[in-house]
Amino acid sequence: MQGLVKRYGKLVALDHFSLQVHEGEIVGLLGPNGSGKTTALNCILALLKYDKGTVEVFGKPMRPDAYDLKRNIGIVMQNVAVFDELREEENVDYFCGLYVEDARERRRLVDEAIDFVGLGGFRKYYPKKLSGGLLRRLNIACGIAHKPKLLILDEPTVAVDPQSRNSILEGIKELNRQGATVLYTSHYMEEVEQLCTRVVIMDQGKPLATGTAAELKAMIGRGETITVETYMLAPDDLERIRRLPNVTQAYYKDNQLRVHYDGGLHNLLHLLDYLKQREIPFNRVFSEQPTLNDVFLEITGRHLRD
Repeated sequence: MQGLVKRYGKLVALDHFSLQVHEGEIVGLLGPNGSGKTTALNCILALLKYDKGTVEVFGKPMRPDAYDLKRNIGIVMQNVAVFDELREEENVDYFCGLYVEDARERRRLVDEAIDFVGLGGFRKYYPKKLSGGLLRRLNIACGIAHKPKLLILDEPTVAVDPQSRNSILEGIKELNRQGATVLYTSHYMEEVEQLCTRVVIMDQGKPLATGTAAELKAMIGRGETITVETYMLAPDDLERIRRLPNVTQAYYKDNQLRVHYDGGLHNLLHLLDYLKQREIPFNRVFSEQPTLNDVFLEITGRHLRD
């Protein structure tokens, strides 16, 4: 996508938005609600007309009638899209049939997709009989049965149990190992860190930052955060802690000392040495590295679900 502009009246949903996804990548596309993610996905698929810019998939311009390109794309949107009147295997067969005409080949692909998402024991079930997690797996099976080269997943793990979420994430990794390129959106930062080889953060229709998770964390210049439970920290001790090496901020509230660092080595050792020298008793100690959520807040000033 290059320089894409999409307007809804006076609202600019995409503001000269550009995005590159290379073959073999799993790219995470992050942004708060209303940032333009779904609009961008719909433009990639030529489901929306846009005002300016270009979209190419597999090196060719994407158009509404570019069926040769669309045949190699799989899409799983956040809203489950299956037919309640069809059984599980009938749903997968129907969606696979949009791409594969040969009945024998389709039978093989449907069986593989059902087994891949772990729904072999539910083939004759109607969707209303499946739990939320199993229904999500069925939705994914419908999107991958035709073996797409490009797989677009828009929040595929919303409101599923941890077991189903792990199954879905492992399945996405395996599809990538088998050759699928993946564009993935999610509000769950731990998923993105676990899955994605590269991350793009967008807001207000614009790309704000791109890179690996480690590269994005390095951008905000924040190192670890150390939390210490202590019940006897005087104001002058807090001021001295703020002057320790690499400390950027330090707070003391509700018997918890939180110290933020901008990098450096042996931060925990320096802090604990100070507490021991001053004979300040402490209990539990936690050390946290910066997360993608920290990066997102630093760059956009907004929570992902704003």
